[in-house]
Amino acid sequence: MTFSAPDSKTQTILAAAWAGFSAYGFRKTSMDDIARGAGMSRPALYLHFKNKEAIFRGLVASYYAEAAHEVAAALAQEGALSQRLARAFAAHGGETMEAMMSSAHGMELFEASMNVAGDMIEEGEAQLQAVYGRWLRAESARGQLQMTGEADALGGVFCACLKGIKHTSKSYQSYRSGVAEFAALCARALAPLP
Repeated sequence: MTFSAPDSKTQTILAAAWAGFSAYGFRKTSMDDIARGAGMSRPALYLHFKNKEAIFRGLVASYYAEAAHEVAAALAQEGALSQRLARAFAAHGGETMEAMMSSAHGMELFEASMNVAGDMIEEGEAQLQAVYGRWLRAESARGQLQMTGEADALGGVFCACLKGIKHTSKSYQSYRSGVAEFAALCARALAPLP
């Protein structure tokens, strides 16, 4: 997994934290574990982050920055509407979704996300909604799709439905299947009339 972080040391810390959280869960991963994984002393780690909650928030910020970039890139690619939506919706969850759903501590990580970084999740979802809204407006203006409502509201529906698929899927495979089905459904609904 790659992390959007301002410097390589922060990226190293985030990667070490993610490895620890995935392997041991949020509660059992200590700052010592993260420092060791990042190849630094605990005091050096504290120069970058004040506690593991701050590190977790850094992970959430990194996830949303990467997801917004990847979703926008997927939507900008050439191809059929269904292909672009499928790529964008898959990028929305990205590697993080596979890692969380494959971890024995996935549910704890989902809960920690809401408890530790609920505000950041809300902001990140708003960013993704805006990415979808801009794309929907541009494609509608070009006659590439038809909408019956407001672009930003539809972007919100995309985000809400993808979140619903995530929270109801029992495995990463069922999540992927649900995302693919949702992309196909949206493409059919948005296809311009002949």
